[in-house]
Amino acid sequence: MISPQTSFGNALQTQWDWRAAGNFMFGGSGGALIFMAAIASYPAAPSPVVGLAALVFVGVGLFLVWLEIGRPWRFLHVFFHPQTSWMTREASVSLLLFATTLTGVLFQIPVLIVVAGLSGFLFLYCQGRILRASKGIPAWREPSVVPLMMITGLVEGTAILFILLIFSNGEQAWLMYVLMGLLLGRLAGWQYYRRRLAADKAPRGALKVLDGINKPQVILGNALPLLLLAVATALPELMKPLALLACILGTASGWLMKFIIVARAAKVQGYALGKLKKGRPDIKPPVRREKDKFVFSRD
Repeated sequence: MISPQTSFGNALQTQWDWRAAGNFMFGGSGGALIFMAAIASYPAAPSPVVGLAALVFVGVGLFLVWLEIGRPWRFLHVFFHPQTSWMTREASVSLLLFATTLTGVLFQIPVLIVVAGLSGFLFLYCQGRILRASKGIPAWREPSVVPLMMITGLVEGTAILFILLIFSNGEQAWLMYVLMGLLLGRLAGWQYYRRRLAADKAPRGALKVLDGINKPQVILGNALPLLLLAVATALPELMKPLALLACILGTASGWLMKFIIVARAAKVQGYALGKLKKGRPDIKPPVRREKDKFVFSRD
């Protein structure tokens, strides 16, 4: 007899590499950047520099994933399945994002910036659902990956907006507290994500890869930026350099997390028959019936 036991393979998926990870890294940052910029500038429109920076990030991400397509010039096929594919929905939202952001910041139309901000948030959500829909990869199908990817993108977008405001001498004080809250949320989301994977018996290889970046994520990616921002609030004369370093660490750690989840921890689910019990299996003799033309015996 075979005892019920589930095991998982440790083979790394080969469909997505660093280029696909780049879409989640830069595209997510760009979508979150325009979302946060829309909030920060409301009821006005953000500066063209902020809007164009968001589009550059999203454009770089989409360009990288386009490079990964086996037949790049058939990219239009991605728009054919909106009813079933989150990739189709992401691509469709990106068109709206580009159109409204570009028009809104160039002509300073606040209502279009609101639509652009919502599009950026939907873009983030679609990216999380793309991973969630990959049922064969435990590190992606975990439901908590969706809020983790979203709050990570929001940390990056807020940090990048903060950096742009620092160099343009814009108002940043309130944004500092928002960033601190998002960093706390990302830290909690990261720890919960790892606990859920362990509880669901994800592949050991995936857990080992994630464990390898746990300390850098906790200390350098979240705790240290939080400390720097807290000190910056107490020492206004040092706010800009401390906040700048905190934003760089927060953004870099988010990109590292996404890269690892997409390109390194994506172990494909395998299967196993389990462990055989000792002893001979019980074999029952065939049923004898008088009408059978042939009679089988155990001998």
